[in-house]
Amino acid sequence: MRRIDAIGIGLGIFIAGGLAYTLLQGAGFDATSAGIWSQLLLVGGLLGWLASYLWRAVSGNMTYHQQVKDYEEAVLNKRLEEMSPEELERLQAEIEAQE
Repeated sequence: MRRIDAIGIGLGIFIAGGLAYTLLQGAGFDATSAGIWSQLLLVGGLLGWLASYLWRAVSGNMTYHQQVKDYEEAVLNKRLEEMSPEELERLQAEIEAQE
């Protein structure tokens, strides 16, 4: 994530909180109640995002992990393509011997 993306997300959340506050006041809530409910919505959203982030981190389903996995597969495929037929046969024999 770039710095400008983080700034944009922060600004978007700030605007969403103000918009929620304004909409709640327009719906008939007094200033205190609108403030409490808009904060509750923002904190609930933050906790939901945090829970999803922790789930992705624990399960290993993050962009970085996927990039590493893709890179490792590409390196192995490239090595297999560069091997001679004799080397491939030797490797296959080693694998069959381990099974």
